[in-house]
Amino acid sequence: MVKTVVAVWLGSALMLSATASGHELKVVQGFNNPESVLADRAGRVFVSEIGEFDQDGDGQISVIEPDGQRRVLASGMNDPKGLALIGRDLYVTDKDRILKVDGDGQWEVLVDKGAFPASPRFLNDLEPDYEGKYLYVSDSGDIANQGGTSGAIYRVILATNKVETVISHQLDDRIKAPNGLWMDDTGEVLIFADFARGVLYKLDLLNRHLIELATGLGSSDGVAMGANRKLYVSDYVGGKVFSLNMEDEVALEHEGFQSAADIGVTPDGKILLIPDMKAGTVTWLHLH
Repeated sequence: MVKTVVAVWLGSALMLSATASGHELKVVQGFNNPESVLADRAGRVFVSEIGEFDQDGDGQISVIEPDGQRRVLASGMNDPKGLALIGRDLYVTDKDRILKVDGDGQWEVLVDKGAFPASPRFLNDLEPDYEGKYLYVSDSGDIANQGGTSGAIYRVILATNKVETVISHQLDDRIKAPNGLWMDDTGEVLIFADFARGVLYKLDLLNRHLIELATGLGSSDGVAMGANRKLYVSDYVGGKVFSLNMEDEVALEHEGFQSAADIGVTPDGKILLIPDMKAGTVTWLHLH
């Protein structure tokens, strides 16, 4: 077992402690229900903070600067969750709508609930295509009841803001509560985790062919790809992070979180970012 150092940032203060682990860790504390993280090429990390669940207006997007300082970029949201960055614009799922935030923190409603083919229940993750023409969004449906029959994945055509159904429970009853999304560079393959089933799926967007990549992933939440070509999946309830290699073999990478939510990676793919909602932290996990 390798002993590593955990760096804990409290505002501008850096506190160090030791832990027994195979990974190097860094932790930033003090968030209010952090749900999703996203890193940009400037070294900033965006964090969506839900605030109190179902209390409209208390959600916000914070930014952790490369030096560890934290600031609020945008506030007054409802329950912000998934994040996507296209150019200078940040896109956010906010309960039953999608918001667009500019570089100055001013936001507007990009897609309201009435624009969806079916009334959204629990908009969750966001993923742009490689060219930035489309925005994919998961609706985890009645997530408290294993998704019910309302789980779906939609596609927003950004030129028109039109919303189309990609796949749903009505089209394939394996779809329960889709959550984390990841798209390859071809724009033809969408990988997603189902929170209710603990399954990681691969969806061929050209023919809508759906296959299971892995099962037994707990309450699957976020999905991210590392530079090592491993897919990482967080288990929200179990507080774990799993990896899936090119041979579709599953391994437990890290555990001990209270609630590992929508993970992200740094642009170089070498560090996994894990928001822990119940603990109010974001952890940097160096990947092997």
